[in-house]
Parts: sequence; C-alpha cells; structure tokens
Amino acid sequence: MKWPLFTAFAALLGTLAGCASLPSAQPQDSTPMPPIADRRPYTVESPHGDRADPYYWLRDDSREDPAMLAYLEAENAHTDAVLAPYSELRETLYEAIVSRLKSYDASPPTFENGYWYYSRFEPGRDYAIVARRKGSMDAPEEILVDQNVRAEGQDFYSLGDYEISPNNQLLAVAEDTVGRRQYVLRVKNLETGEWLTDAVENVNANLVWTDDNQSVLYVEKDATTLLGKRVRQHVLGASGDDKLIYEEPDDSYYMGIGRGKSNAFLYIGLYSTEQTEYRFARADDPDLDFRPVLPREEDHEYEVADHDGRFIVLTNWQAKNFRLMSAPVATSADKSTWQELIPTSDTVLIESFEVFKDYLAVNERRDGLRKIRVMPWAGGDTVTIDASEPTYAANLIGSAEYDWPWMRYDVDTLTTPTTTIDYNMATGEKRVLKVQPVEGDFDPDAYTSEYIRATARDGTEVPVSIVYRKDLRQPGKNPLLVYGYGSYGYSLTPYLSVSRLSLLDRGFVFAMAHIRGGQEMGRHWYEDGKLGNKMNTFTDFIDVTEHLVAAGYGDKDKVFAAGGSAGGLLVGAVANMRPDLYRGIVADVPFVDVVTTMLDESIPLTTNEFDEWGNPKQADAYETMLSYSPYDNVGEQDYPAMLVTGGLWDSQVQYFEPAKWVARLRHRKTDDNPLLMHMNMDAGHGGKSGRYRKYEEVALEYSFMLSQLGIRDPKAIAVTR
Repeated sequence: MKWPLFTAFAALLGTLAGCASLPSAQPQDSTPMPPIADRRPYTVESPHGDRADPYYWLRDDSREDPAMLAYLEAENAHTDAVLAPYSELRETLYEAIVSRLKSYDASPPTFENGYWYYSRFEPGRDYAIVARRKGSMDAPEEILVDQNVRAEGQDFYSLGDYEISPNNQLLAVAEDTVGRRQYVLRVKNLETGEWLTDAVENVNANLVWTDDNQSVLYVEKDATTLLGKRVRQHVLGASGDDKLIYEEPDDSYYMGIGRGKSNAFLYIGLYSTEQTEYRFARADDPDLDFRPVLPREEDHEYEVADHDGRFIVLTNWQAKNFRLMSAPVATSADKSTWQELIPTSDTVLIESFEVFKDYLAVNERRDGLRKIRVMPWAGGDTVTIDASEPTYAANLIGSAEYDWPWMRYDVDTLTTPTTTIDYNMATGEKRVLKVQPVEGDFDPDAYTSEYIRATARDGTEVPVSIVYRKDLRQPGKNPLLVYGYGSYGYSLTPYLSVSRLSLLDRGFVFAMAHIRGGQEMGRHWYEDGKLGNKMNTFTDFIDVTEHLVAAGYGDKDKVFAAGGSAGGLLVGAVANMRPDLYRGIVADVPFVDVVTTMLDESIPLTTNEFDEWGNPKQADAYETMLSYSPYDNVGEQDYPAMLVTGGLWDSQVQYFEPAKWVARLRHRKTDDNPLLMHMNMDAGHGGKSGRYRKYEEVALEYSFMLSQLGIRDPKAIAVTR
C-alpha cells in the first residue's frame, strides 16, 4: 500500500489565512514546521469560575467552517510530512498485519428459529456478508446483507444491527454511512430480495420486530444530543409519524430495546451510570403496554431476563458485587417478593448471566480474571470454566435459543488466538467451533504472558497483564508499551491482537494496566476510580509504569503509553503529571476537555455521565475535574513525543477536543519532540470502517512509536539480542 503525503503546505497557506500560521518552505532535510492555530479570545463561563479558551473557535458543530477544516487538513499534512521518512516501515507494518488475516473467514454459525446464521469475509473485501442456511449448514446459502454492496460509494459504512422477523420473511437493518452513529432503519423482503421503500433516519443501532411481522420498534435519537429519547413503532409502508411507545424525560439515561430469549416479553432498557430501569410488555400484546419490572431507584443497577414465568434479576441491591434474584412477574416491583438465587460475594463480581430452559450460566470475575459458572435449575453440580494461561478471559456468549443444551463461550489469552467453544450443559461435552486463524509464520509458543501485581502509592495492588516474545526479552532493554483505560467500570480483557504481534516481533513488551476505574477487582475497584477518586486512575497508571521499569520489563528511555477515548483522558492526564516517564504517547480520540464538555449539555453524552465524572455546576466536582482535565492542565514544560488521533464525525468524543488540545500543547510545550495529530475526516469514534482499512491507522501509530526509537528499517528489531 502507498501512503499519501500531503506536502503542499504552500497551497494551504491561502486557505488558512486568518486561522493558522504556516511555515515558509523549509530546507529539504529539516523537520517540517507544524501549523500554528490562531488564538482567539473566548471565555467559558461557569458558576465556579470563568476560563479563557483561545481555541474554542475550532468547534464547529456543522463541520463546514473553511478555516477549521483547513487547519485540520494542515495538521494531517504535517503528520504525513514528519512520518514520510518512515513510509516504507509504515507500509511494511500494514502489509504484515493484514497478511495475518485469513482472506476467507467466517463466524461460527448460530441457530435461531430454524436457521443457522453466520457472517463471512471474501478475499480482499472490506466488509462481511451476512447469510443463513435453513435447518442445516448443508442447506443452500441465503445472503441477507452483502455489506460490500451496501458500502459502495460510501467513505464509511457500518451495519449496526440486523433483525429477522418472527416469520423469517423480513429483515430490518440499522446502517450508518457517516460514522456519527445516527443509523437509518431499512427493511428487506427476504422472499423477493427487494429492499422496501421504508426508511427511518436518526435511530439507535438496535431494532425489535413485533409478533405480527408488520412493524419494527426502534429508538429515536435526539438530533442534538444524539441520546436515545423515544421508542417508536414503524408499521411497514406507513407514512407520517410513527406511533410513540415510550419517551424518556431524563437526559441522564441511555435507552435500548430487545426481545426476551423465551420470546414471551419485549423490553425497554434505560441505563444511567448508577441507575437502571427495565420496562416490559408481553410480546403478544398488540397495545405494547410497557411497565417497569422495578421502577428506577437511586444507586440501583439491575439486569433482567425471563425464565419459566418469572424474572431473573442481576442486582446490586444490598450487594455491591451484585447477586442474582428471582422475582414473580406480577409483583416484580415489590422487592419483598424477590428470592435470592446466587448471593453476593466480597471477592467475586457477577458481570452477566444467560438463561436457558434447563440451565443458568454466569460470567464472573475472581481475582481479576473472568470465569464462567454453569448450574442446572433443577439443582446439582456447578461447573466452572476457566483457562490455563496466567492471564485470560472466559467470555460468555450464550445462545439465541431458549430450549438449547449448548452454551457458547470464547476463551481469550494474550498468546493464543480467540477460541470459540460450545459446551453441552447436559453431557459436559465441549466442541471447539473455531480458533481465530492467524496466517503466516505465527507460533503461539514463541510468546509468553505474565499476570503480576504492581503496588500503587497508597499500597493498593494493581493487576497487570504482560506479553512479550521469549527470544527477544532482554531485561531492562526492551521498549515497553503500557496500555490502560480505567473508566465506566469497563474491565480490560486480555486477548491476542494480530496487529500487536508486529510490535512484539520487534522486541516490545506490552503491558495492560488494570487500573482503578474498571471493575477487574470488583465494584469497589470502579468506585475507587471515579468522581472524587478519579486521580487514583492516573496515579495507578504512573505507579504501574514505574514498577514495570524497575522490574526490568522495559528500558526507562523506551517507555510508551497508549489509551483511547476515556483512555485518552488517562494518558493525557499522565502526560501532564509525569511527562518524564515516557518516550512517546499515543492518544486515540481522547476525551481531554473535561470541564468545558461537561458544562455543555448539548454535547452528546454529557448528561449521561454526571455520575461518572461529576456535574461541574457543583463546586466540588468542578474543582476535581479541573485538577486533572488534560486540556486545562497543559503546562509550560517538556512533553514526550505525542501522536493524537480524532474523527471529524465522532459522536462520542467531539473532534474539537483533540484538535484544541494539540493546539494548546503546541503553544505551551518547551521541547522539540514531535507533536502530531491525525484527524480522520471521513469517520467517527471507531476510526475507518472496513476489515482492512482500520489497520491503516494502527500502522500509523506503530510507525510513530518505532520512529521515536530511531527505527526506519522495516526489518529492524528494537532491542539488542
């Protein structure tokens, strides 16, 4: 693959007049000068103090301002110019990554309502084909959606969801061709192969058919905040406004819809950071009268499934690490009628569960590792499913069928490909359905993983998952990449990354820091890394880094940090606090302008996240956020080399956050280390779409890190053997 190199800075100079100053032509061998964004007076007002934001002008919600767009293009041109000497390395990295992907690949088939469903890739094509076979995998194939055809002529394409009608004759899809996660509902007649004229814009990615096969339920988004606000019912062929089923008045809630596995109920799920509410309606009720399983309560989170005429409820009511309860449908809103099925534990976090007619499966975390327990409803022995690697995750998938003996799960480790297994809960038989193929000369025995503890400054033991190539391990000499997230209670799962092999094969040690803010060690791990305790997330990451260097996992002069989204906030805060620890930092779509964003309730997701970060209209929360917000704490100091990415159409972290951050860093930093920004002009939060194209950005990031080690030769190793 050839990489575009935008060197026409002179051509951009005219279009950037009034928005940025660009360098004059540089000598051929010099490092190109970066674009410098204008500083324009602007005050961000708040009840607890006003702040000057000279780069606020980079925000344009229409994404059409010529000056702003020209500045972003100039930043992209600068990044390409700086990395131009490493273009061969970058191309080699990309080719190596995609060569490890099996050209023809398919998912394990899933049985539902008489058909086997699966997706498959064809050689050289970016998108999967969704297909099914009736009754048996030996039956003729029926293509439901060829995403390659749907993506033709689009810079971006994402199939957010597809749902089959109960009679198997109709297909509803949610498609996004912008990258902003504003999907369009469309319907296909599977008997004729024709797409109907029905189209509903600005919807969430999940859809539900009604029992009559004549209508689809969807979640309508607010056009400004992009929050799911209303559940509507679209009747096929109907014009005019769709029937309103439910409207959520509270902007701190996300919304989703689904069908229960037994097909007895339809559900509306309402999720805030610390509260949930499920509403249910009988699937055969033509009026779809949704009512709460349990009305929302402060600090109460729960999930619901139905089994044998009752609700099974995963709840944190009087159970910090959650417990499983049984609730009668008629009196589910009265917790005094609930009965305990699995008690809470101080050391085990119940993450999720799956119901079958005869069995219950539970995904839980013990000592930071994800395991599965399976137990029969009728009583009997409980089976625990784990793995033999030092660090691993057993991930419950379940099944689409209710009366089904096979439970599906994945096993992930840092050294072996994802393995998908069907487990017969009645007989104990295991069937390996798929080992994710890794093409080329990959040998899992060439790598090893470790699961260690690093002591944080307050004495807390922080788990760390580590992987490296055995023959390239040189204590105290390897380049080290430390990755983290630490927000929303999201727990990092160890897995083999085909792209990461390109770093390991060049001598990198990769470390995944399970810092506070996730839930690896239980619910308290999350609570100790949010709101007023958020600083623990950042100091944990710093302390893990120092421990790894002291223990010889990396050369102190070759340490890199990486994180994305809220993980971008993490590495952004760490860059301000301890820039001396890192040779380079990669921040993907980083959430870095915390205070300004959380003050603006028109920005998507803001109101949902007050319980995560705090509401800056409250004095204590304002001061806490201000103390770590990466954008607000950029100092006049040396920073490591940095690569910052963003997406112009990002709905999760708006493009102007990384853009403003880079502009301020460039104005204040006192070093000559590269500061690069790559803004994807045709994508959103997840970067480019497509099986292959997404790895272009991975190759960019890897070549950036290797460039900081002085490596230009595509075959060079970053450590002395």
